[in-house]
Amino acid sequence: MSTKTVLITGTSSGIGLATAVAAARAGWHVIATMRDTAKAGPLLAAAEEAGVDLDVRPLDVTDPATVEACLAGLDRLDALVNNAGAGHVGTLEQESVADVRAVMEVNFFGVLHVTKAALPLLRAGKGRVLTVTSVGGVVGQPFNEAYCAAKFAVEGFMESLAPVAATVGVSVSVVEPGAVASEFVSNVGVAEDVLEQAGRYAPALSAYLERTRGAFSGAQTPQDVAAQMVALLSAERPAFRVLTSDAARAFAGTKLKDLDGSAVQTLTGTWVA
Repeated sequence: MSTKTVLITGTSSGIGLATAVAAARAGWHVIATMRDTAKAGPLLAAAEEAGVDLDVRPLDVTDPATVEACLAGLDRLDALVNNAGAGHVGTLEQESVADVRAVMEVNFFGVLHVTKAALPLLRAGKGRVLTVTSVGGVVGQPFNEAYCAAKFAVEGFMESLAPVAATVGVSVSVVEPGAVASEFVSNVGVAEDVLEQAGRYAPALSAYLERTRGAFSGAQTPQDVAAQMVALLSAERPAFRVLTSDAARAFAGTKLKDLDGSAVQTLTGTWVA
């Protein structure tokens, strides 16, 4: 059987980088994409160390034209991994609606752009879609209003798409990590600067940041998540929802069995007290 092809977004660091290398080691032809290929150095170094080759291409998930250009000429696509995303910390009173829209563009509409463009190829090959969401797509979290809104939207969209896609032979899964030790965490660290302008929200934000630093001290590695992603790529019947760690399963489980919402409110309320 010819080598299967997977396209992965957001491969310049973290889960995307680790998944691209792990999939190539497992025998996949990997189209590794990122917004700015000038940042491909760490990915290419990791690929060289692993002894694998990658097909690195530019793709900005917020620009449908670059999505179409990336897919142009492909005659086969067996899997899509929607991984590209961006963290955001803030609260509604202190940011603009434009700020929230920008978060939605990257984390929600970006997923839609890529998935829509890839579906004809995936349908032809009876392929699959794996989308990295987050436990933040299940449980709303303080100062993550825009980010969680985008991830909730992705979860609802994919949960609704899954049975429809299955009728044409395409499987759909969401992958929900908890804390992962990657540059994603460092990028969210700019919240420390936000603290200076937090005003009346400063005590709550300070408490949240302190709690978050503790949560990420024992974070899961990107390589661990990547191993589970590769297993999903080859699974005969992949699950719709995959929580990647015991901590993620426990956290999301709080919401999934919380019929009146009180358990989640009690839990997250302690984060800002």
